[in-house]
Amino acid sequence: MLPVALAASFFCTAEAQEPSTERFAERYSLLVSRLGADGVGIETLLNAWEAEDSSDVRLYTARFNYYFAKSRSSSVVTKPERKYLGTDPVLHLKDSTGADVYYFQEYSYDDSLFSMAATAIDKAIRMHPERLDIRLMKADGLYCYEKGSPDMTYALLAGLIDEYYSGKTAWQYPDNEVNDEFFKSLVQQYCAMFFNLGTANAYDAFRMLSEKMLEYEKNDTTFMANLGSYMLVAEKNYKGALKWYNKVLKINPSDYAALKNCIITSRQFRNTKLEKKYLSMMASNGPESERQSARIRLNALEKNY
Repeated sequence: MLPVALAASFFCTAEAQEPSTERFAERYSLLVSRLGADGVGIETLLNAWEAEDSSDVRLYTARFNYYFAKSRSSSVVTKPERKYLGTDPVLHLKDSTGADVYYFQEYSYDDSLFSMAATAIDKAIRMHPERLDIRLMKADGLYCYEKGSPDMTYALLAGLIDEYYSGKTAWQYPDNEVNDEFFKSLVQQYCAMFFNLGTANAYDAFRMLSEKMLEYEKNDTTFMANLGSYMLVAEKNYKGALKWYNKVLKINPSDYAALKNCIITSRQFRNTKLEKKYLSMMASNGPESERQSARIRLNALEKNY
């Protein structure tokens, strides 16, 4: 499955189109439904469309989809890890020594074709800089291309955050009102994508993107909790993780994710006193489904210590 916006609507556009443009759009849609984004005859159609009307932004998002799909190839690679770039193996076997071998599907991208895709989406962005969905199509393409080192993806998103909070653009996203909550949810999706990749560079991008959001949303508990998760998972810094989770709980004592991670962190830190503290908070403030198990664990600790 592709990320946030790469599969987003090709059709969405605010302005009415000329009948000839609509015929090209309809023909393109039919070909893609039958042959895929890089099917036979699609480039010829796009060239004819551009000769007829080069002002339709859909032409350039279509070119992006064509060259992106054309640039992409897959192979099966073996890894000793159970996860690779956030994905599960397609096959799990053992070698002659009995060691586990995991087989993963990996995607690679032809640099020249991907560059052509980037040129097309940049043209679309210049035509409609207010279209958030088109910006994110580029972000998704970069995310796939960079695999476990999403440096360019982070740079694009960081710049987009600065631009969004400047308040200078009336943003558009198909079938959605673009407000702060909507924008934050989109950024958090990329944070989750970076975190799930599980590489050192991706963890750094996860941290930096969360820090960037906190420059503008200083009390946002989601991005505070992200930094706690970074400390916990990427750095194994349990004290640092607890510091961030406690900031979350100070704002929202019933934040389930923060409470759960505080309990996990306390156990990994081997601090029973802290674990009892957070179990008590979970028993009082956590969701009903978690309160009983928290009380049981708390009672067991009380008996043993």
